[in-house]
Amino acid sequence: MPDQKGSADPRPPAAAVSLLEPQKEARPAAGANLLFLREEEIRTAQDLLFFAYRDFTNAADVILEELGLGRAHHRALHFIGRNPGITVSDLLALLRITKQSLARVLTVLMEEGYVAQAQGHSDRRQRLLTLTPSGQALERRLFERQRERLLAAYREAGGVAVDGFRRVMRGIMDDSARAYLDRHDPAESRARRA
Repeated sequence: MPDQKGSADPRPPAAAVSLLEPQKEARPAAGANLLFLREEEIRTAQDLLFFAYRDFTNAADVILEELGLGRAHHRALHFIGRNPGITVSDLLALLRITKQSLARVLTVLMEEGYVAQAQGHSDRRQRLLTLTPSGQALERRLFERQRERLLAAYREAGGVAVDGFRRVMRGIMDDSARAYLDRHDPAESRARRA
C-alpha cells in the first residue's frame, strides 16, 4: 500500500499483527503467527519494556521515597508477602542479589517494623521471613498503586491481549521464574500442561 509520498510499504500485510488475535489451535508455538520480526521491532519491544517498567515502578516509587525505601525494599516486601515464611536463602534465589545486599535490605525492613524473622521449625539455622501487620499494610498500599496501572492497561487491551502479554512475559523469563509462577498460579500451570 503506498504511503503519503507514493512509495510502497516494504512490510508484507499483517507482518506485525498477531499475537493478539484469537488462536484457532490450542497453544501454537510462540511466534507461529508472525511472519518475521525485524530488528527495529525487537528494539521497539525493548523500548516498551523499559518505559513500562519505568512507569510501573514509578507508581510505587513515590510512596517508597516518602519512607526512605527503594525498589529493593519493595521487591523484598512483595516476595515475602507472596510467600509468608520464606527462607532467606529462597528469597536470595528469587531476587538474585548478593547476601550483603539482601542483609542491608532486610535490616532496614526489620528495623522499621515491616518484616519479622523467626527460626525454622525443623532447621533452627533457617531464618523464616514474614510481613508484620505494618509490612502487610505497606505492601498492600504499594500493590494498590501499581494495580491501578495494570487494571487500566488490561481493560484497554482486552482479554486476548492480556493472554498474549502473559505468554510474551513468560517467554522472556527463565525456567526458574516460570516454575515459580506455576507454583503460585495453579490455573496458569494447568493451562501450560494442556
